[in-house]
Amino acid sequence: MSSEIVIKVENLSKCYQIYPKPQDRLKQSLFPRLQRLLGQRPNQYYREFWALRDVSFEVKRGETVGIIGRNGSGKSTLLQLICGTLTATSGSLQTSGRVAALLELGAGFNPEFSGRENVYMNASILGLTKEAIDARFDDIAAFADIGEFIEQPVKSYSSGMYVRLAFAVIAHVDADILVIDEALAVGDAFFTQKCMRFIRRFMETGTVLFVSHDTAAVINLCQKAVWLDRGRSVFQGTPKEAAERYLAAMYEAQQGESDTTVEAESPGQPLPPVRWRDMRQDFINTTQFRNDIELFQFNPGAAAFGKGGAAITSVQLLDPAGSALTWVVGGEKVRLLIRCLAHNDLPGPIIGFHCKDRLGQPLFGENTFNFSCQQPLTVAQNQEFEAVFDFTMPILPTGEYSFTVALAEGTQREHVQHHWIHDALLLRSHSSSVSTGLVGVPMQAIRLYAI
Repeated sequence: MSSEIVIKVENLSKCYQIYPKPQDRLKQSLFPRLQRLLGQRPNQYYREFWALRDVSFEVKRGETVGIIGRNGSGKSTLLQLICGTLTATSGSLQTSGRVAALLELGAGFNPEFSGRENVYMNASILGLTKEAIDARFDDIAAFADIGEFIEQPVKSYSSGMYVRLAFAVIAHVDADILVIDEALAVGDAFFTQKCMRFIRRFMETGTVLFVSHDTAAVINLCQKAVWLDRGRSVFQGTPKEAAERYLAAMYEAQQGESDTTVEAESPGQPLPPVRWRDMRQDFINTTQFRNDIELFQFNPGAAAFGKGGAAITSVQLLDPAGSALTWVVGGEKVRLLIRCLAHNDLPGPIIGFHCKDRLGQPLFGENTFNFSCQQPLTVAQNQEFEAVFDFTMPILPTGEYSFTVALAEGTQREHVQHHWIHDALLLRSHSSSVSTGLVGVPMQAIRLYAI
């Protein structure tokens, strides 16, 4: 990350004039002038609403900064000022480099134009020449992946198709600063994962402003966070501390100020390993809170990379008896089977996986290295081999998830990646008993009693 400042916001304010009645707007444009000419004190026919008030912060090149806050806190107004689609009432704003933004759905699109025409219009607004757009159009269309709809008027698009096309454009304009509002909340899991992979690659060299109500995503993606409340910056610092303060303020707004502060206790003695089952599971599984997780078939055509010395040929979730599953219940035992084929002799293969949420945040995962390093397996050319992972399926909040799987050769620190498949297996959690957190885990005991 560079020390160069690419976004500098100083005492930035934005005020809107709110008129109670339409005719008051006309009165405001005429009467105050007449009253001044007559030497009278002019009347004001509007009330002021300050969407932003004296906001200041700096963003360095290569930094990813999260903007959090409740609806109406001024987040979108701030982004629009940075992007140049609004003019500030007071204060100063400086940006260095090309800014590409994904704000409200379809912002900047002409609904009567086709997808192709909107690509050319938006990319030209962002500074590309027609020749540059011609050279990149096929890549943009491939990234959006909306097929023949690229030639249809965008007024016929679904919200997901709007996002696909808008993101495809900003992903191919060589921006220096990427501004992303809540728009990624729309769209299917595969496309969201594709967008998150692009964002993570962009973060290696570019600057990102990321707005989200999902504080976990801000903690995961950002180096710094700015918390806005009622148009003012109330905290700037680490994403973790910003999220914790924001959460406390949300509860206090609903329930009043906290009465107690509890310091963390020192950790106790670890529990001995025991076999146990969540005592609620049998009951929960007879209610609407049962964590029903739908599975989709292994997708061998998913985005992938690797040297190709071996290939992953199958990924399945099985029950403990080895039967293939089409649905899983969170909290129950499952078996992940990853089958591979060696194209060359392969000493010391490592097979692993991680389960990700729709934003690409790894929730859990494992690989075979620590379980096979004492007696490494050697696989001959054209030989099949597989890894089996037995575990209890976490209880997943409602939403979409995916398993990324990988096959490497070597050690944990130094290895050759032969086959890495993003989103090899898609999961969709339809109902859940999770009340908070990224995942739920079966509880050994829960008690509530008076003493």
